[in-house]
Amino acid sequence: MPPPEVTSLDELRERHGRPAPTVELIDASTVEPERVTWLWPGWLAAGKLHIVAGPPGVGKTTVAMNLSAIVTRGGTWPDGTTAPLGRVLIWSGEDGIADTLVPRLLANGADRTRVHFVGDLSGPERRPFDPAVDMPLLRATVARLPEPPTLLIVDPIVSAVAGDSHKNAETRRALQPIVDFAKEAGCAVLGISHFSKGTRGQDPVERVTGSIAFGAMARVVLAAAKLTEDHPQAPGRLLARAKSNLGLDEGGFVYDLVQTPLPGGSLIEGSAVHWKGPIAGTARDLLAQADTVTDPEERTERDEAADWLREVMVDGDKEARSLKKLATDAGHNWRTVERARKRVGVVIERIGFPAVVIWRRPATTATTSNHHTENAVVAGPRVVAGEFIGPQSLRPCQVSSDDSSQGAGTTDDAAEERAAIYEYEAGFSPDKSERLAGLTSVDASGLPEPLPHA
Repeated sequence: MPPPEVTSLDELRERHGRPAPTVELIDASTVEPERVTWLWPGWLAAGKLHIVAGPPGVGKTTVAMNLSAIVTRGGTWPDGTTAPLGRVLIWSGEDGIADTLVPRLLANGADRTRVHFVGDLSGPERRPFDPAVDMPLLRATVARLPEPPTLLIVDPIVSAVAGDSHKNAETRRALQPIVDFAKEAGCAVLGISHFSKGTRGQDPVERVTGSIAFGAMARVVLAAAKLTEDHPQAPGRLLARAKSNLGLDEGGFVYDLVQTPLPGGSLIEGSAVHWKGPIAGTARDLLAQADTVTDPEERTERDEAADWLREVMVDGDKEARSLKKLATDAGHNWRTVERARKRVGVVIERIGFPAVVIWRRPATTATTSNHHTENAVVAGPRVVAGEFIGPQSLRPCQVSSDDSSQGAGTTDDAAEERAAIYEYEAGFSPDKSERLAGLTSVDASGLPEPLPHA
């Protein structure tokens, strides 16, 4: 049975036998503005939660070890600014300390005397540290350090959620102790996460595995990806700023991973980050230019763009500007569609002056007139964005009217070039390509019908 309704504070006090709590109101005029304290200006802020996410294989943990190493020696950030000298705490539920994390720290030049790993809980019942429930105990332990930590790494951040990490309310409650730790210790917290499958093309913040609360509670979200082989700055990977509540939310840095022998002549190697330089653009655009797939079961953005392009080209050739709008409306990055074009076999042609760029279907063929006259166009009408482009706008192909009845066509360079295009780009047989290009006489009855109006 529900408790009786409370109608006054006095009644509430009487029921509990003690003073009732009240809500405190803070007068804004009593609050002095404070600057954000940055470890890495624009990227890592003291007292705040950050997340770096990406697919497997892009080196997220190695990047975290590199950033940790920079802090421990007061080194130089990728943009050339200087890091404050500090201590680093690392909790990892995935990688071994001795065979993975310490070698990576050393390979990146860390001062190990300034790094502490969060170990097990001691006591009558020794057990592993659980970030979902043990953050208050960690705060008490950290208070005994000579100086507070500057950076805390949590890998993976999803382990901080004891309940369902896909539920917004549960995730927010679970992350609050980490947010409180960051604020009280004055350190930056960097949580490592993954991208959810099947989220290509979406906002990178929404791609972080689990509830949207991960991206919402983090003040800065970073995204990592692997560059495609044809990227102008390949080979390498990129680290992009996908979200920032504290400053700019775009731009990034290209980096690569290298295996480096550890100092002191050790035979052990560690993975290190080699920063290559800045890269401009939004995280969404940068990721669209990158190969973010290492899982063979996961389809790439280019796969999806190729399927979309095959489907949209079924109803005829398209003018490039119209096609770009269709791609954007469908949620595809135009650069990805351009790269998918060759896979689909679509060819590009420029027509008229000023030129109009047309994307042509690979199986599109042409029809000819029954009257072979000089400068006749060996092509039928084509559908472009729902409208016909007639023969008058296509390139002419020289045909000899004198020889047409004898089966001998012209041998001019333009016709031979067109025959090669039909053969190698459209995939027709050599004989058919020559007929279509006007190098031999054409039996119009054997050609495909003109494309219907869309």
